[in-house]
Amino acid sequence: MARIRAETGIDEAMIDALVEGFYAKVREDDFIGPIFAERIDDWGPHLAQMKLFWSSVALSTGVYQGRPMPKHLPLPIDARHFDHWLKLFEATAHELCPPVAAEHFVVRARRIAESLELGVANANGVMVGPGERYRRPETPWAPEVG
Repeated sequence: MARIRAETGIDEAMIDALVEGFYAKVREDDFIGPIFAERIDDWGPHLAQMKLFWSSVALSTGVYQGRPMPKHLPLPIDARHFDHWLKLFEATAHELCPPVAAEHFVVRARRIAESLELGVANANGVMVGPGERYRRPETPWAPEVG
């Protein structure tokens, strides 16, 4: 943990700023914001958990004891949502963190997104092969019968 802190400059204050900044963007986002809004009424506990999560992921602190995979499996999300999440996260990391720290966060965020996308695909009965991405089946348009 000390080595990571020394090499990246990441500390709890940086994690707090990243999580707060990122989720401020999420709440304003037209694409993924509604998915969060339908499930989160009180952002305080969610942000607190995400700060613990990123402390564990970025600094190997082990302070997060949750299980993110089961929470994501029932969500109506696919590769497009993970790509958008990553775009917002990467932009926020590069805006708020020094380059070495931003890259440290981004590398881990990409692994997390890939893992969650595979889990969501599997939960929906889809086996994603190497280089493939999960796309939810779209309901074809049909005219309303009146």
